[in-house]
Amino acid sequence: MPGPLVPLTSSSRPWPARIPDRPLTPVQRAQWRGRLSNVASVSEGALPFRDNVDHGRRHGVERIAEPGGSIRSGEVEQTCREHGITLVRTGLRLFQH
Repeated sequence: MPGPLVPLTSSSRPWPARIPDRPLTPVQRAQWRGRLSNVASVSEGALPFRDNVDHGRRHGVERIAEPGGSIRSGEVEQTCREHGITLVRTGLRLFQH
């Protein structure tokens, strides 16, 4: 049986102090994103649209691993080339539905 719920305060929160209590301001978010490098993105299902790659690039993604096989895989590959992102096609799809 779990213990009682305790309201979190800055002194009782279970996560590290480097995680802020409130959302970052737009300036803080831009500064944080500017420090990101060597970010990898991995998907067990094919990336269906180029905006997945565009969005990842905005967050520092430099490498993507995904199984491929989407009807838009060519578009995803071209988008990776445009952004200079290394794309690895694993050929292994774990996400089944």
